[in-house]
Amino acid sequence: MFKLLVGLGNPGPEYEDTRHNAGWWWIDRVAQDLRVTLHPERAYFGLAGRTTVDGHPLWLLKPTTYMNRSGQSVAALARFFKIAPGEILVAHDELDLPPGDARLKHGGGHAGHNGLRDIHAQLGSADYWRLRLGIGHPGVKAEVAHWVLRKPPADQRLAIDQAVERAARALPLLLAGETAKATAAIHTSQPPRPKPPRPDTV
Repeated sequence: MFKLLVGLGNPGPEYEDTRHNAGWWWIDRVAQDLRVTLHPERAYFGLAGRTTVDGHPLWLLKPTTYMNRSGQSVAALARFFKIAPGEILVAHDELDLPPGDARLKHGGGHAGHNGLRDIHAQLGSADYWRLRLGIGHPGVKAEVAHWVLRKPPADQRLAIDQAVERAARALPLLLAGETAKATAAIHTSQPPRPKPPRPDTV
């Protein structure tokens, strides 16, 4: 089903452990599992590697264009190999999910994510799949840019890593086209919030 797996992030050691690079963390984990080595590919503006799964070619891609030009990289590879948007899965950080949560989604808007916005523009379509890796929200919109470019504290990083691991384990289901089963394996339910104590009645 999928022919191209993409992990979004920013190049350079100063961004390596920042929240915005959660997509890179997932693609690195997948590359390790599939024993794929990613190499610089100037034609695709990123680090790319190719393997074969059940007789079908599969590309892994980490754009190195910086986040807001991610679509330049994704579209270059997809067009050259005639990969349709519906055959692309993009892993990215997600402000609207808490650390440790992950969601699989097909299509939809970019919700202000600069990487997705550029992929929309370059592909001319929103019909690709997304793996949304929760990083939490700072609570104030003005703090978002600072938040995504900061390293998460240890407990949040551990939770994000656990979500990355869970989503990586679901890859065989994704590649087999078993998206419903993959969704069940990836998604998590947040524990219910405790109800406030009832006031004593007289």
